[in-house]
Amino acid sequence: MSDVIRIREIETACGHCFGVASLNAPASLNALSLAMVDVLQSQLTQWATNPAVIGVLLEGEGERAFCAGGDLRDLYQSIRDCGGSPNPYARQFFSREYRLDYLIHTYPKPLLCWGNGIVMGGGIGLMAGASHRVVTERTRLAMPEIGIGLFPDVGGSWFLNRLPGRIGLFLALTGAPLNAADALYAGLADFYLPHDGRDKLLDAIAQAGWQQDAQADAHQLSHLIESQAPAAARDETALRAPSLLRNHFDEIQVLMGHDALADIAARLAAAAVGTSWLAKAAANFGRSSPTSAVLAKALLQRARHLSLREVFQLELDVAIGCCANHDFAEGIRALLVDKDRKPQWKPARIADVDAALIADHFRSRYPGENPLSDLR
Repeated sequence: MSDVIRIREIETACGHCFGVASLNAPASLNALSLAMVDVLQSQLTQWATNPAVIGVLLEGEGERAFCAGGDLRDLYQSIRDCGGSPNPYARQFFSREYRLDYLIHTYPKPLLCWGNGIVMGGGIGLMAGASHRVVTERTRLAMPEIGIGLFPDVGGSWFLNRLPGRIGLFLALTGAPLNAADALYAGLADFYLPHDGRDKLLDAIAQAGWQQDAQADAHQLSHLIESQAPAAARDETALRAPSLLRNHFDEIQVLMGHDALADIAARLAAAAVGTSWLAKAAANFGRSSPTSAVLAKALLQRARHLSLREVFQLELDVAIGCCANHDFAEGIRALLVDKDRKPQWKPARIADVDAALIADHFRSRYPGENPLSDLR
């Protein structure tokens, strides 16, 4: 058993197993470290080729979070040490994290992600590609990277483009928090179960018959999940909170529009009045990195017709570019190191983010091929 990932297998009535991998850092809200990434990559690969294992459950230890995002402490130190010079740690961190996310998206067996509690950034990266994504009454999702000078990565340029209307751009620019009903409405989750129903679901998995056929077993798992809470799966009132995305959909469409980021920024500034969910989201945009805002919009535009593999390769270039520029390190400092929550963005205005700065984020910073060029 790993210190950072708790690994076990549930024996089923038909003699097969269901693998369980639990992120084991509850004190940090299961922030995803490079050590966690490596253990998960190895274990999921092993389970994928083991005929006795018919599916996988991915979850987080503790009651508060599945995964609150990437563990940025070592990454921040590497940025401080390397500055604009080549940063081997950043290259390893992002390439291995994205490789794991891609494995989950393309996993050959049913993979259930129990998205209880906080699911942010890198946590959504783990959850987005799972075949069976479960949210609970405690789930709170967000892609808040713009607030630390990054961008919605971990495949965000791919899955945000596939949300209804212009919701993906709205979430990328504002980091707005989502509840379980929002996740179901947007297509970021597939099922709702109350958190106290987890053990009952595991019992049902253990008692079920499995066929060692990925498609048939995926259908079986869907039926098992739905059978645990049929009312909650069909009735939004059972989720305890309505979908704010659904309620504000038309307003979000108007705010995002189809024009330049400067126009969107003006509308968001006008909307950032009051204490409503939408006003708070708009206000968060105003506090966030202007460079990240331009990057987020540019990435969604560039990735619109790319494959998932191509998106991860593109995001790797830009993530390493963020490490070599100013705002990412400054955002981490303000939020996690000095905790003054007063980042000094450079440039400080969207109007001052020029094409050369954005192009510098997109250029390759490693010798030879993209480290993810072998994804298939």
